[in-house]
Amino acid sequence: MASISLNNLTKTFADGFTAVDNLNLDIKDGEFVVFVGPSGCGKTTTLRMIAGLESVSSGSITIGDREVNKVAPKDRDIAMVFQNYALYPHLSVEDNMGFALRMSKMPKDERTERVLEAAKMLGLEDILNKKPGQLSGGQRQRVALGRAVVRKPAVFLFDEPLSNLDPDRRASTRAEIRRIQRELGTTTVYVTHDHEEAMALGDQIVLLDEGVLQQAGPPGELFDQPANKFVGTFLGAPKMNILPAMIDRRGDRVIAQVDCGDSQLEILLDDSRVPASADHGDQVSIGIRPHCIVINEGGTESHASFQGRVSDLERLGFAVDLHIQVGPHTLLARVNGDCDLAVGDEATFSFDPNMAHVFVD
Repeated sequence: MASISLNNLTKTFADGFTAVDNLNLDIKDGEFVVFVGPSGCGKTTTLRMIAGLESVSSGSITIGDREVNKVAPKDRDIAMVFQNYALYPHLSVEDNMGFALRMSKMPKDERTERVLEAAKMLGLEDILNKKPGQLSGGQRQRVALGRAVVRKPAVFLFDEPLSNLDPDRRASTRAEIRRIQRELGTTTVYVTHDHEEAMALGDQIVLLDEGVLQQAGPPGELFDQPANKFVGTFLGAPKMNILPAMIDRRGDRVIAQVDCGDSQLEILLDDSRVPASADHGDQVSIGIRPHCIVINEGGTESHASFQGRVSDLERLGFAVDLHIQVGPHTLLARVNGDCDLAVGDEATFSFDPNMAHVFVD
């Protein structure tokens, strides 16, 4: 096992495009870190640089106590699991899992022992003699995982390994990967575009956009304390509502004023939740997560209340997603499944200002 340090890591391609820009990150020994972000954000390029499959333009990568910029991939003590499984179709499951060990001249008895140990961990004992073409997508992914496990590397690298699986199989395989990583305690770097997958798997989440680190930290920290509007809107489903507002400082009170057409919504904010750079009269964005908006039944004085019309709704069984028209703004609220509002209904809604996020535009 080993820690990983990325120091001012930059990758600029021959055409001048900078895929990763001055990335600094420390990954602890045994930590499960998930790189996430939209397509083209630089997450896979970063993973490939750690693996040695992509050269570094500037900066350095350290695995353990060794800088590996110039070290060949096979000598970095890593094991990588790819999106497309990359299994040898003519070899059995057992031979696929033990292939790298055979190439390293490991004695057959030790090789067989390692393969059987990994097969038991992954529930593959009954299919060791089958070929990849006889397996389901989930089984092939477990074989690819087993091939990495048998090597007992210092670092696991996962490049969107679940994207080819159906939703049910993706959820179960995700849990399996997390279980195995906990059992082995191997430092793991995992790349995905799926924010829910990132939240479920990672000890730490690293969120990138256009090659630049936006925020890194535990999943709960990024969800509850997003560093900027991009982080707030990227993480979470349904997506965070964003309202344009103006800061009105009245003595020791800070009020966000939202223009709702015929009316104005005033949100009394705790000063500690307002960025120090937000002065009186500044334009900001107020972020409110859908689950924080409730149907107002009697009201709470500390809550911000507003009138809205239900323009659409989606019944999910356990919950109802309401699309609420408030002047020129459309907000999404996720409320209890027993909600009896219908399209066209007018109602009063509210939310706790302490659950709102203020982003400086």
